Amino acid sequence: MEKTANPRVKICCISSIEEAWIAIRCGASALGLVSQMPSGPGVISEELIAKIAACVPPPIATFLLTSSQDAQEIIQQVKRCRTNTVQICDRLESGSYQDTETLYLESPLFKSFTSLQKNL
Repeated sequence: MEKTANPRVKICCISSIEEAWIAIRCGASALGLVSQMPSGPGVISEELIAKIAACVPPPIATFLLTSSQDAQEIIQQVKRCRTNTVQICDRLESGSYQDTETLYLESPLFKSFTSLQKNL
C-alpha cells in the first residue's frame, strides 16, 4: 500500500446535520450514515440520511451503511437516501454485487460501493 501524506478518515454513526458539520470541520473525509440494522448503535431513518447527505459538500463522501441482502433493494435505498457511496454490511442473498454497479450509470453523484462480506 502506498503511503499518503493526508490519511482519510470516515466518521460513522452520524445522526444529525450538526454532527456532520462537526466531523467535516474536524477533518473527516467521509461520513457513515447507518440505516436499519439488526443490532448496534447509530441507526437513523432514511429520511434523515437523505437530509444529512444533501448538506454535505463535495469532496466529502457520504456512506450509506445497509444490512439489506437484496441487490435491487440496495439500489433503491441508495436512490432514496442520495448518498454517494454504499457500504454493504451483510452477504447478498438476492442479486449480485455486479447488479449494484448500475448505480454508477443511474446516479451521477455515486462514487463507489464497499462490502464487508464480498469475499465470503
